[in-house]
Amino acid sequence: MTTEKESTSNGDWEKAGGNTTAATAKRGNSDEIIQIEMHERQQQQQQETTAPRSHVTAMHNNRGSGGGGEGEEAGAGGGAAIQYKVYKRRWFGLVQLTLLNIIVSWDWLTFSPVANYAAEYFHTTETTVNWLSTAFLFAFTFISPVVIYVLHLGPKHSIVTAASLILIGNWIRYAGCHSSSSGKFGVVMFGQILTGLAQPFVLAAPSRYSDLWFTNKGRVAATALSSLANPFGAAIGQLVIPFWVSKPSEVSRMVLYVSIISTISSIPAFFIPARPPTPSSASSTTAKLSLKHSASLLFKHAEFYLLFIPFAIYVGLFNSISSLLNQILLPHGYTEEEAGIAGAILIVVGLVTSAITSPLIDKFKSYLLAIRIAVPLIGFSYLVFIWMPETKTIAGPYIVMALLGAASFSLVPVVVEYLVELTHPVSPEVTSTLAWSGGQVLGGIFIIISGELKDDRDGDMKKALIFSAVMAIVAVPLPLALGLFGRKEMLELRRVRSDELEGVRVGSSDVEREEEGRVEDKKEES
Repeated sequence: MTTEKESTSNGDWEKAGGNTTAATAKRGNSDEIIQIEMHERQQQQQQETTAPRSHVTAMHNNRGSGGGGEGEEAGAGGGAAIQYKVYKRRWFGLVQLTLLNIIVSWDWLTFSPVANYAAEYFHTTETTVNWLSTAFLFAFTFISPVVIYVLHLGPKHSIVTAASLILIGNWIRYAGCHSSSSGKFGVVMFGQILTGLAQPFVLAAPSRYSDLWFTNKGRVAATALSSLANPFGAAIGQLVIPFWVSKPSEVSRMVLYVSIISTISSIPAFFIPARPPTPSSASSTTAKLSLKHSASLLFKHAEFYLLFIPFAIYVGLFNSISSLLNQILLPHGYTEEEAGIAGAILIVVGLVTSAITSPLIDKFKSYLLAIRIAVPLIGFSYLVFIWMPETKTIAGPYIVMALLGAASFSLVPVVVEYLVELTHPVSPEVTSTLAWSGGQVLGGIFIIISGELKDDRDGDMKKALIFSAVMAIVAVPLPLALGLFGRKEMLELRRVRSDELEGVRVGSSDVEREEEGRVEDKKEES
């Protein structure tokens, strides 16, 4: 049976030097981080005295094994030092995690872009169809405790669980609407909930995966790629589905197409590697706090709340506006295709912007600056969007969606990684799952509230847009308060310092470790 201490590690190399840390962490919640850092310093001193002898021993062991035994040079016994490497195979798992985030988000918005046709097909109302999106979001929060535990064991467990739920959920949905004449809404809802349960297992996984497989010079970009794939899937759904469905009878065929794509995207998840043979960096080997101690620490961490609350609000607002965008624009004379393009602009511009900003943030570690720029822009965008639909010109909504997407998508990976940095050695899956869970439950609540604020006479949703703008503006001051009131020292990048304490020159040795990883991969292939 796996004990609580053992569950914090993912291999022998993760346990090396970690038992003492875990033991000292239990002496008191208020001294946990200090105790762990003191132990890291002791490890550094020991490593400095044993490094030359350990390095020679490691090279000898590696030659003796004929290159076939990965990570043997990093033995846990005999005082041998761990060698840090990054491996080419990490991209296989990252690509698979990205694919699953794309498809699970597409599953979320399968029916929303054609809510009017779906309502006719199921013989119900658009408000009822909206519950397919809402239930999907609420499922995230319901399963979150399980997600944290599974991710604590390792990212592969989480990815495989998500792939299984996606496969089952999609084909159950198709079973509920295989007939072209009408569908069984209850069966479709059950399948939709299963896909909703799959989402947190992949949406909360990027920070855990990047912590395990990448260095400090690549974690933000890796987290950005797989995290922002989720809204990219929503963009695909908003753009493609209206072209697949032009009448109620085509809903069934559309669900079949999505099920086939989901199946193809999910199967490779069962073959990704569970962990690298040797750690990518020193912080990967740091013993993480137990789930109980993590929760205790976060509840007293003011900076966690200053990031968590606005992140949850902005993710919730994004989920709401993505789900209801066609219902916002259609009453003002816009077509479903134009609404779909607006949603695609929101996400594509955001992805392009994030692709530019994430490597820069990775290099300069300018988390706080990025947050202070993005947050006011998000609040401003929601405020201006109140009046855009009634202009009846497509340029206005497109411009605001582009600005909102650029600011929102730049913010997401920054906050996810910044939370990990500020709360280290809390395990990444804890902060990531909590942050995303808050966003999903607020998204469901915002969709319900927006539906209630909809004008029954003409379907106008201006009141809902006002509500969204108020929520967005209220959240602006919170992250801007980071580092104020004498708490600047609380903004230290603790995970980066963990690497420095271990004597790892992350920036200067990335290329060398990349090349070592390639050599190991080639040896395996031969």
